[in-house]
Amino acid sequence: MNKYIKPAVILFLLISCLAVYLSSNQSNPVSSSNPLYEQIKSKQQDYFKKPQNAYIDQVWKKTPGLNGRKVNIEKSYNKMKKEGTFNEEKLVFEQIPPEVSLEDLPVSPIYRGHPDKEMVSLLINVSWGAEFIPDMVETLSKHRVKANFFIDGAFASEHKDLVQMIEEEGHLIGSHGYGHKDFAKLSKSQALTNLDKANNIISSLVESEIKWFAPPAGSFTMGAVEAAENFDMYTILWTVDSIDWKKPTKDVFLHRITSKLHNGATILMHPTAVTASSLGELIPIIQEQYKIGTLEDLMSEKRGG
Repeated sequence: MNKYIKPAVILFLLISCLAVYLSSNQSNPVSSSNPLYEQIKSKQQDYFKKPQNAYIDQVWKKTPGLNGRKVNIEKSYNKMKKEGTFNEEKLVFEQIPPEVSLEDLPVSPIYRGHPDKEMVSLLINVSWGAEFIPDMVETLSKHRVKANFFIDGAFASEHKDLVQMIEEEGHLIGSHGYGHKDFAKLSKSQALTNLDKANNIISSLVESEIKWFAPPAGSFTMGAVEAAENFDMYTILWTVDSIDWKKPTKDVFLHRITSKLHNGATILMHPTAVTASSLGELIPIIQEQYKIGTLEDLMSEKRGG
C-alpha cells in the first residue's frame, strides 16, 4: 500500500462525503423549527376534508363517493419558501380515496353526482334530430365542453358518420337502447336482447367502451337496470329536465335549466332546434358556478380542490 494517498483518491473521498451530506439533507429538506414550515403544519387541519363513501340515497339512488384531501406539508413549503410567507393559493393537496366506491354498491340507477361536487353533466338523448347534431357539437367544441350522447341503436345504423363524429370530438357515447322502447314494459330478457342489439351496433362504430345506459323517457324497471348491469353498464337518469322536445322558447328553455342547477346535476336535453340555438348561451351561464364534465368526470371520486 502506498505511503501517501494520491490526490485523485482524496478527491473521490471528498465527493463521496458531499453526496452523503446532500442525500441526508434531501430526505429531511427542512427543519421542523422553520417558522414557515411550522405555520403550514399548524394550519393543515383547517384544510383537511374527510373522504365520503359512495352510498344509496332513498331518492337519488346510487351516489358516488368523494375523495378527501390533506395538505402535503413538504411540497407546500417548497412552493412558499422563496417568498418566505404563508400563501393559501400555494398549498399542495393529496387526495384521500373513500373506502366504498360506486362499483361496490348493489344494483341501482344513478340520478346525480356527489352533492358536494361543483360539477354538472349534459345528457343528450338521441333517437332523432340528426340535422341539429353538427351545430350542437360545434358549439360544444367552441366552448371546450364535453357532453354525453346516448345513441339509439336504430339511429346509429342510419347515421354512422354522426356517431363517429361525436366520438372523434371527445364526447362520451352511451346507449339509448334500440328503437326507443319503453323499458318499463320489457321483461328483463327482452331488455337484455334490446341492449345487446344496440350495443353491437354502436360498438361497431366507436372505439370507446359503452358503459352508460339512458332509458328512453326515463322509463325503467329494476329488471332493466339489472339487464344493463349484465353488460357492465350503469343506468343513468337525470335531475334537471329541459323538456326541449316540447319546443319551448329559448327563454323558457334556459330558465328551466338555470333555475334548477345544483352540485352534481345531470341535465337532460335532445337534439332539437331550441337546444341547438341556445347551447351557446347556456354553457357560459352554467360555467359561472360549475364545471361541466362527462359522466366519467362527474361520477369519479376526484375532487376539484
